[in-house]
Amino acid sequence: MRSLLFIFICFFSINLLAQDSKPEDYLSFEFHKSRREALRAKMPENSVAVFFANPVRNRANDVDYVYHQDPDFYYLTGYKEPHAVLVIFSEEQKDNMGNEFDEILYVQEKNPRAEMWTGYRLGVEGAKEELGFETVYNGKDFLNDNIAFSEFETVLHKPFTDDYRNTRDEADLADLIQSFKTKVYEEKVPQLSNGSLNVELKQEVTTEPKMNIDTKSLRNYMGALRQIKTPEEMELLKKAVRISAMGQVEVMKAMHPGMSETEIQGIHEYVYKKYGSEYEGYPSIVGAGNNGCVLHYVENSKTKVDNDLVLMDLGAEYHGYTADVTRTIPANGKFSKEQKAIYNLVYEAQEAGIAAAVVGNNSSDTHKAGQKIINEGLYELGIISSPDARHLYFPHGTSHHIGLDVHDLNTGGSFEPNMVITVEPGIYIPEGSDCDEKWWGIAVRIEDDILITENGPINLSAEAPRKLEEIEKMMEKPSVFDEFHLPDLD
Repeated sequence: MRSLLFIFICFFSINLLAQDSKPEDYLSFEFHKSRREALRAKMPENSVAVFFANPVRNRANDVDYVYHQDPDFYYLTGYKEPHAVLVIFSEEQKDNMGNEFDEILYVQEKNPRAEMWTGYRLGVEGAKEELGFETVYNGKDFLNDNIAFSEFETVLHKPFTDDYRNTRDEADLADLIQSFKTKVYEEKVPQLSNGSLNVELKQEVTTEPKMNIDTKSLRNYMGALRQIKTPEEMELLKKAVRISAMGQVEVMKAMHPGMSETEIQGIHEYVYKKYGSEYEGYPSIVGAGNNGCVLHYVENSKTKVDNDLVLMDLGAEYHGYTADVTRTIPANGKFSKEQKAIYNLVYEAQEAGIAAAVVGNNSSDTHKAGQKIINEGLYELGIISSPDARHLYFPHGTSHHIGLDVHDLNTGGSFEPNMVITVEPGIYIPEGSDCDEKWWGIAVRIEDDILITENGPINLSAEAPRKLEEIEKMMEKPSVFDEFHLPDLD
């Protein structure tokens, strides 16, 4: 009896804490509902779309990574828990009781004992009240639900990635997906030449759809929706960008040659937490000197940055929306002659790329604008043999969309108003390159988040200085971290 009472008290406390401490600026359930309606308008007649929550991923032994919802699932529902299914119908349906519905959300069942360990669950009633769904069931109901998928002209779902695993829980993601597969696919076991079934070579067993399955269109539909940001989304995305820019500013003021890459990363991420960012939008990149030449360098293990340039590519995630801001600064506060030459070249290329970020253009236009300047500049500096020479000093594209993903879904078409893209040219000259050694180990990337408007591009991350002189001036300012010293562990 006492144990039951203890569980009840803990469960009641968890519910109060979850309700009292929740931020108030999440996307509204009206937003998510409007996104489902917009998707439904794109779906073919007599079709059904099925979305699954992201899997829980294991870190080691009995420890999992912090859970992060599938961006499409979150965009359409606002639901942040695992082991869930969303079913959207193109037209109204009727159940056996005559009730009409055009969508069903299946959620984790409430479980007081489990919630003591892993936190509050919305459950069926919570999903109705907080997310605005009318038709909600527990996940185990999906296992037994007789949705007549075969009666629809098209069943849409995203490709399965098979990175989920079985758990002890009934109706976990593995069960939900297997149940769906059983309903819409059938296994084909190949026959041997003598006509007997090849049951031992299990890896050769294939699945074939029992009905018209479409695994491609949802990506296009969701890309078309997510690439155009609504005013409600822009509030969150702008906050994520501004937090990221503030991190760059504070590191500029705190930077000194004795810092480690990890310490620099820590300052950025502290600023993110200070301003309410729940996570980083992607693994933080802090590369000093030659480390900056590795585009996705995430070890951040150099113990002293010395007098190197430090390339810092980081983005705060705020309520699901992630920024992507890069600055490159001299650890000692002053650019050398060679660093200055490369930096100014990248800056000019970025200016040209931003100017090309207008309605009707596309990412190829922003890239070509910057690439031309970089190639001509590298030739004038004697780093390449001609403006048309092939090289790897600028090996990546210049623009991508941002939003719920750092590389957000899009259709790859022309820029339209209320899209948000990056403009991020860079030059990377690793040690051993075929040029004068004075350039070796110099890596510069400048990246800003640009809002496309009818009146031209708006730099959302302009709060973090980009001009060389402005960076040096910012680095002269006192830092709130100047008096913050921890004792050595040695």
